Amino acid sequence: MPPAKLRPQAFRIAKEKPAAAAVADGDDSIAIEALPDFLEAEAAARDGDPGSAEVAVEVAQSRGILARRLISWGGIFLSAASGFVLLALSNWFFGVIIDLFARSQTLGIVALALAAIGGLALFVLAFREIFGIIRQGRIAHMHIGFAAARAADDRDAGRHHVAALIGLYAHRPPLARARANVLALTKEIVDGRDLIDICERDLVAPLDNQVRHEIAQAAKRVSLVTAIAPRAIVDILFVAGQSLYLVRRIAEIYGGRPGFFGFLKLMRSVGAHLAITGGVAVGDSLLQQVLGHGIAAKLSARLGEGVLNGLLTTRVGLSAMAVCRPMPFAAVPAPRVADVAPFLFASDK
Repeated sequence: MPPAKLRPQAFRIAKEKPAAAAVADGDDSIAIEALPDFLEAEAAARDGDPGSAEVAVEVAQSRGILARRLISWGGIFLSAASGFVLLALSNWFFGVIIDLFARSQTLGIVALALAAIGGLALFVLAFREIFGIIRQGRIAHMHIGFAAARAADDRDAGRHHVAALIGLYAHRPPLARARANVLALTKEIVDGRDLIDICERDLVAPLDNQVRHEIAQAAKRVSLVTAIAPRAIVDILFVAGQSLYLVRRIAEIYGGRPGFFGFLKLMRSVGAHLAITGGVAVGDSLLQQVLGHGIAAKLSARLGEGVLNGLLTTRVGLSAMAVCRPMPFAAVPAPRVADVAPFLFASDK
């Protein structure tokens, strides 16, 4: 008996959606889970992987700005402690109101009015805090979306993210002409990668220049104060204050409005980025620039400390620049320490 002939059949292969397509489709949870591990990103940065810079930025954003751990022991402790404090304050507040009403009705009414004004102000602050966190997260998602759209040369995703970036800077008069030019080109340019590059050069590059200026000025102030400060504690406080101000200022230039908790999330991302790339970048700049120019041998100890503090401030600014930027560096090269603060490496020849 001859064997039965096998009939041809068709099979549909379930293909897993890549991270780039997930970001382009708006699925942020898949994109965040697909990011490389922290240690893998650090190893890639140390090995000189060409895509390590963008990997480091996305991992840093996922560690701070885009972190979404709902339950943790630290969060449980803070929730319980804040709930206890709020309960104690409420008990104290109602006791004060009752005592004031017992003494005089006028005093009770005044106390209630002041409490209502304070509650309204607290509500506005909470709203601004939530809005700032959402806005900073939106910029981080936009950064990942631009990277995915450019890598895939996706025209539709490129147009979508360019339109979102134009909307982000819609209330900035200095960028009005750039916005109009980029918006007109979105209907003419077919290639998604070219559209994203033009948007980067016309719309984001002017903001990069402002950020470079802020970093250079902060590094110059830190170097000067360190050189003339009489106490080491003054150096520490001033460097810390300038670093915090610089990170916040960079976030504002790129469109972020971080409140207190949003600023903490932003600092966590900046710290993660420094942990991945900071050691390599600081080592390269320090050995090749400082020792190469002979600053350590030519200047005094205090001036040498000023240069080193200026270098560290510049590195913090560059990390904040990479994390807060709404798109990765592609058409515009990423600045280095010597590009942002060249006065730190000046030598008399």
